[in-house]
Amino acid sequence: MFLAEDEMSMYLQATTMAVWAPKGQTPIVRAHPGREKTCFYGSLDLRTGRDIVTQSPVMNAEVTAQHLHQILDAFPERPILLLWDRAPWHSGQSIRDVLAANPRLEILKLPVAAPDLNPQEHVWKATRRAVSHNHTLRRLPELADEIRTHLTTHTFKTTFLDRYGFDVIHPMFN
Repeated sequence: MFLAEDEMSMYLQATTMAVWAPKGQTPIVRAHPGREKTCFYGSLDLRTGRDIVTQSPVMNAEVTAQHLHQILDAFPERPILLLWDRAPWHSGQSIRDVLAANPRLEILKLPVAAPDLNPQEHVWKATRRAVSHNHTLRRLPELADEIRTHLTTHTFKTTFLDRYGFDVIHPMFN
């Protein structure tokens, strides 16, 4: 299995994008004054386009380890190559414990400051565009539910494997 993993924080504040509106009727996007947030971990299956999602109030090594267990449970008995960045919560004893106990899980770290190389970043962008830009929801749990639903009911196609030749480099993952 080839997976690309990343995290995002979601605030209730709406981000904006261009929209059509009748002439003379300026769309109104309300700004929420709070900084309440929720976080999502996402791991994109680079072959099927399906996303494995974990929601958490924080991003830390313990939650990252829980997400790794969710990945392992989703693909029992299969070798997994996981691409991820160098976020601080991708290290720590809980991460080392998961990796030591699961040799079928291999990590390939992406270069520093190269978010465009991570296909999961494109999933976040598509999801924000579809769900959170210009939203009118008043409660963060409602927005989080819509985000989770979008992530788990859509497929997100990527050409990453073809572009970088991973099928040739890692034939054991075929």
